[in-house]
Formats: sequence, C-alpha cells, structure tokens
Amino acid sequence: MTKIGIIAGDGNLPLYIGKSLLSKNFDVTFLSVNNKNNKFYNNHHVVDLDILSVKKIFKILDSNKIKHIIFAGSIKRPGIKDLGFDLPTFLLAKSLLLEKKGDNNLLMSLKKYFETKGYIFFNWTKYCKELFSTEINLTKIKPSNNAILNLKKAKLIYQIYKKLDVGQAMIIQNQLVLGLEAIEGTDELLKRCEEYKRKDDNGVLFKFSKQNQSNLIDIPLIGLDTIKNLKKYNYEGIFLQKNKCLILDKKKIIDYASKNNLFISSVELN
Repeated sequence: MTKIGIIAGDGNLPLYIGKSLLSKNFDVTFLSVNNKNNKFYNNHHVVDLDILSVKKIFKILDSNKIKHIIFAGSIKRPGIKDLGFDLPTFLLAKSLLLEKKGDNNLLMSLKKYFETKGYIFFNWTKYCKELFSTEINLTKIKPSNNAILNLKKAKLIYQIYKKLDVGQAMIIQNQLVLGLEAIEGTDELLKRCEEYKRKDDNGVLFKFSKQNQSNLIDIPLIGLDTIKNLKKYNYEGIFLQKNKCLILDKKKIIDYASKNNLFISSVELN
C-alpha cells in the first residue's frame, strides 16, 4: 500500500483529496501547516508541520516513512523575517522563496527541490477524477446563445492569457473582457467586474488553467462561495476547463446553481 503525505495548507481541498484516496485504500497522513485547521481532520492521521523549517519537514516525513507527497491548500508565501534559519531553510529561501517568481513558477521550483531530496510527488489527479469538472453540462440549465458567444471570445483571449503566470479566471460580457484575474482571486474579480457590466447579457465567468501548469500542485478550483457570488453579482454562469478544474462540494454546488438559474459547463481547450 502506497503511503502518502498530504502537506495541507488552508481550506478543504486537502481533506477532499485525502478522503478520496482513503476510499481507494491508500495510506494517508495529513501534514498540517496550520494547526487551527486540524479540526478538519478528525478521525484521520494528522501531524503538525512547521512550514518555516525545511529541516523539520524532512525529519517528520522520514520519521513517518513518507516518500510520496502532495501539496494541497493555500499556504502564505513566507518573507525573510518569517523563516526559521536552519541551514536547509536558508539555502531554500536564498534560491527560491525570495526570488520574484509568480506562484506557478515558485511551486514548480519547490517541487523540483523536494524531488532532489528523494521525495515523489504523487499523481493524485489520476485517482480522484470525481473531484474534477468532467461533464459537459453539470447543471440542467445550459448556457445561452450570448454565453456561447462570450465563450468564443474567451477562447481567443485564453491563447494569450494562458502563457502568463497570473490568474486563472476571466469575465466576459457582450463579447468584451470585463476583467482578468490577478492576485485578488476569483471572488474579488466577480465583485470588481459587476460595476462594468452593460445590458443585454449577464456576463460569464471562465476558469481555465495556465500553460504548462502542473496538474499536481497548482490546479484551478471553485467552491460554493464562488457560485454564490455568481448569483450575488448577477452573472449567468461559469465555464470550466474540462478535466482541469476542481469542484469542491460538487453536489452542493450543482444543487445551488440549479436552484438559482445558473449554469456550470465544461469545455475542451487547445
């Protein structure tokens, strides 16, 4: 049986991944970087992890005989004043954390660093297909003709936007780009773009992956809050990149969207 350590940041994503793998008979340990989140892991094997000391991380992984790891959940990028300066942490900070890198490049660099130490990033996406947007229409409500026209525009913009290490979402209305996601996140993007909306259609949210984005450590996702904000700010619905976007609380999200006349659809992208 493969033993897996989930280095768990904030949010529910680590738990969803862990539960899915446990149901498939994997041996899962949650390595929590924020012990305030330990309430999520009741009845599961959880170990506190000091993310500010690489030396301690390696020690905990080795003592638990864990070689296969997963990064999941949000972790605040530490600054120089936050770091615990044992030698491995200092060297890592110098070579990686203090460089002006986007999130995707930073995560890829961290992945390579762990791999040089003999750890293997477990391809959990292969075993957790149920967490992704796999259906063309997740809701009975389907995109309008206006939404389809907005989708065509989004696909054109995506060919450029996917190459940038920035956000993973955009909003289009009347075939005009109202906003591209940056550091503020998807929910703030929905709020910001409401004031730019015009008449004729309600506008659509698109959630796509970046070019060369790792399918192991930086995956676009939506949760119930995002769907509630679609309703709050009067959008028509959301297009997700098929097989690339995680959907947390999938049943709750589909039920909420259907009750509130919102569509959720998946699309293939080149």
